[in-house]
Amino acid sequence: MPNIAVFIEQRDGALKKVAWQMISEARKIADAHGGEVWGVFLGPDATEATAEAGKHGAHKVFTASGDNLTAYNSEAWGAALANFCKSNNPDLLMVGSTSMGKDLGPKVAAKLDCACISDAVGLSFDGSFEYRRPIFAGKCFVDLTSSTSVTVIGVRPNAFMVNEVGGTATVETFDADVDGIDLKAVVKSVEASSGGQIELTEAETVVSGGRGIKGPENYQLIEKLADALTAAAGASRAVVDAEWVDYSHQVGQTGKTVGPNLYIAAGISGAIQHLAGMSSSKCIVAINKDANAPIFKVADYGIVGDLFDILPALTDEVGKLKS
Repeated sequence: MPNIAVFIEQRDGALKKVAWQMISEARKIADAHGGEVWGVFLGPDATEATAEAGKHGAHKVFTASGDNLTAYNSEAWGAALANFCKSNNPDLLMVGSTSMGKDLGPKVAAKLDCACISDAVGLSFDGSFEYRRPIFAGKCFVDLTSSTSVTVIGVRPNAFMVNEVGGTATVETFDADVDGIDLKAVVKSVEASSGGQIELTEAETVVSGGRGIKGPENYQLIEKLADALTAAAGASRAVVDAEWVDYSHQVGQTGKTVGPNLYIAAGISGAIQHLAGMSSSKCIVAINKDANAPIFKVADYGIVGDLFDILPALTDEVGKLKS
């Protein structure tokens, strides 16, 4: 009967959707094999997190707060999660593969001297846990097991479906034991550059543009379709390297890894570096005037044509459907 702990990430009071995806998947395992699902929330005011965690399947939510847990600091938060695991002994700790999670998960694993499996896209249990993650830039998948008593895994956002069970979670506080530690680095301020845009790794739909948009003035075609679809706007490395858009928009091996329900690639040839960042998307639509572009090999739907004609037409049609 495995007990699964899920780190509930929040930024400036906004809770990350990947937490509910992980809790939903963990609850499926708990329902089938016994055990409990525990949410772990660090910081003040866990009311909303507790309600949402219970609704998505958590049996308990463990909370801790304090001066060193108000703003994210990997040293303090890593120690807090490690102390939670030492006190409560979960069999598995799930952390979202977000920018915070990729920093936090390995630090916790190092403190616990346990296995750390990054960027997981699959989880199963049959007496022991088995984890699936992509390798070789997403061209293959490997199934892994761990021999340590607890394992920390980073879970790719949108790898699992959200499911609401309509339950409630009980709340327990735990001693994070971080108030007295001498932090080597202190967060003075956090500067966000997204400007209220939808975060790429969290988005249900992503519209990305490549070198085929021909210039920075044409990226607005990508943004207009993204706005119409309530989607995030992405870009290939070529577009970012040319400084047409900010690096925060880059999808690919050296950018962000996304797994939306719908990924629209416009003017993107389909280099392996880009495919590594979006090949796990549920549905891929490619728009390219080159019928032999490699992107069509991974696309579920392909449109051979000029994106300067197709994108405005798609944007107009989406607008008509919404109205």
